[in-house]
Amino acid sequence: MNDRFVEQRPSPTGSRAAERLHMAQPPLTRNIRALEEELGAQLFIRTTKGAELTEAGRALLDEVPNILALSRRAEEQAQLAGQGFMGRLDVGIFRSGILNVIPRLLAEFHTARPEVKIGLHNMSKAEQITALRERRITIGFNRLVPNETDIAVDCVQREPFIVALYEGHPLCEKKTVTLRDLDSERMILYPNAPVHGLAQEVTAAFHVEGVRLCVEQEVEDVVTCIALVASRFGVAVTTESAINLRLPGMLYRPLRSTQLREIELSCLYRPEDSSPILQAFLKLIRSSRSKQVRVKQ
Repeated sequence: MNDRFVEQRPSPTGSRAAERLHMAQPPLTRNIRALEEELGAQLFIRTTKGAELTEAGRALLDEVPNILALSRRAEEQAQLAGQGFMGRLDVGIFRSGILNVIPRLLAEFHTARPEVKIGLHNMSKAEQITALRERRITIGFNRLVPNETDIAVDCVQREPFIVALYEGHPLCEKKTVTLRDLDSERMILYPNAPVHGLAQEVTAAFHVEGVRLCVEQEVEDVVTCIALVASRFGVAVTTESAINLRLPGMLYRPLRSTQLREIELSCLYRPEDSSPILQAFLKLIRSSRSKQVRVKQ
């Protein structure tokens, strides 16, 4: 009778443990028993004087600091991911787009959020739109993006058109070049792609201004285009960022045209994508755009 009474009576050790945990002893006892059942091992030997750890209990106790450290790390990782400081940003780019603002934006984003892995994917405009729909990229950059009901488009920056000339060309003597100056000049056009792009914009501008367009070569990208101009194959209408190629034997002049004034570099993304990483990157893009506007003013 007395033995049963002692066995059922809360132990002093258990009471002290419950007090330190700010809970009643019966729930603590139930939790311990539930843990023992889950582990399939007894953690305590209960005595009339309290409780002693078993070998399994001592092994578990040795791992408690590691468990707590892992728990804290998991909590920190989850918080960082929820705030957009951890994860992945897959970016669709095109060749001439990497000559100016895009690398700067990506570098700034990487500096602010070094734990975000940035994946770069060289894609055409159509490929970027498909990749967004298939969730293979988070955001894309391109120009003259068509209206799509399921794709959001924001302006990143606007840049003027220029004319790329090889050294020694007569038009190098002019401070500004007009489309009329390019009448019958051997022109290098890019990109040679089925979707509407810069080549189509240039072609349309020549037609509207009544200037004869003489196409010498149609190439896929700005690098090939400028390399051909430097090799004296012809001249080209391009965008201001092409100046960053700095190939030898190249000169650039501003273009004056009623049709070709500025061209917009856009970012495109899924409008329903509320991921913290994307939202942080969009915030950076909009901040950069605002700074450019203030500088121009």
